Amino acid sequence: MNFIIWIVVGGVLGWLASLVMRTDASQGMFLNVIVGIVGALLGGWLLAPLFGTGTINQNDFSISSLLVSFLGAVILLAIVNLLRRGTPR
Repeated sequence: MNFIIWIVVGGVLGWLASLVMRTDASQGMFLNVIVGIVGALLGGWLLAPLFGTGTINQNDFSISSLLVSFLGAVILLAIVNLLRRGTPR
């Protein structure tokens, strides 16, 4: 059951990050889930030590962990856009 919640929350966070980064039209539901989960990994590696919290990948579903996972997904999309287009927008 925890795996299903992880996928759903990752999908929602990936979708919200794609709305913020304006890449929602170019990716579907599957990529939103991937962006949310990989972004949570990136956020856990980069941002979780700074904020002293966990991520959704560490079974921590608090507001701070959701924020760190969301910021990780936004950073991931910025890196992808930078490599793809030459601009982080």
